[in-house]
Amino acid sequence: MTDLKNKSTSLPQSWLIVTGKWVWHTLWRIMMSQLAPTEKQGNYQRPSSQFRHQVKSEVNYLYQPEKGRYRLYVGMSCPWAHRTLIVRSLKGLEDVIDIEILIPSVNQGGWIMETESENCRTLAQLYRLSQSSYRGKNTVPVLWDKQTKTIVNNESADIILLLNSEFNQYAKNPNLNLYPSSLVRQIDQWNEKIYHNVNNGVYRCGFAQTQEAYELACRSLFETLAQIEIHLASNRYLCGDSFTLADVRLFTTLIRFDMVYYPLFKCSLNAIASYPHLSRYVEDINNLPNIKNTYDLNAIKQDYYGNLFPLNPSGIIPL
Repeated sequence: MTDLKNKSTSLPQSWLIVTGKWVWHTLWRIMMSQLAPTEKQGNYQRPSSQFRHQVKSEVNYLYQPEKGRYRLYVGMSCPWAHRTLIVRSLKGLEDVIDIEILIPSVNQGGWIMETESENCRTLAQLYRLSQSSYRGKNTVPVLWDKQTKTIVNNESADIILLLNSEFNQYAKNPNLNLYPSSLVRQIDQWNEKIYHNVNNGVYRCGFAQTQEAYELACRSLFETLAQIEIHLASNRYLCGDSFTLADVRLFTTLIRFDMVYYPLFKCSLNAIASYPHLSRYVEDINNLPNIKNTYDLNAIKQDYYGNLFPLNPSGIIPL
């Protein structure tokens, strides 16, 4: 009788555990689908940028390069926005293009302004101000035109090209070219590899919703890091001795890797610290003039661990 009694009372407890896991997993999948859309196999699909206008000195073109006309909206934790801050700093455009720093908010479900800007308190409001019918993702960085009250571009890969070449008449370092014609093909090849397997690769690991999707992304990530490690054994930068936009794009992921992507996104096969040449490379770039002024490690940690609820439901921020 005792055995039967124990078995009968243990069934509801087991059922509650199983049911609780199912409920939590279902809620997690719902939250993750809102945060990071995936396709049928559970692979993360980064939404495409919707604003892809250029800035150029063509007659009658809407967006002309002018000092003080444009503003960058950025988040200090975002690696994509970090790219634009680095190029802005290296080119010496601080007095040409101002910045507005946004803060991610769990309560409001998106980026909010530290101070009101363009009569907006949130990035979502700014997007709707630019295009009232817009219903896509409200992402940073945003290159904003204060004259027409519109978003010029919200694709970081485009914005860093514009900052590199279209504002030279106002730049403190106009002769610095991070995308020289002699290296364009090499830079583009690196960008293609790094975007899919490293920049977006860490997110494909962290936001994967199936084991298979995660393992595929993780293997691709570390295979690429291993290739870059070998390459850097005999090269200072990705394109030999020339620091280029390819290095800018890689650095913003690597500087966050050991603190965020390694533990939180399960990119856990190796830390960057275990790669001697990648470590040297990160330190080398970090010591370039003004690079350290373009990011805030505490803000990065606070935002990733404090605001990505599905990945860190406790909200505990590690020391």
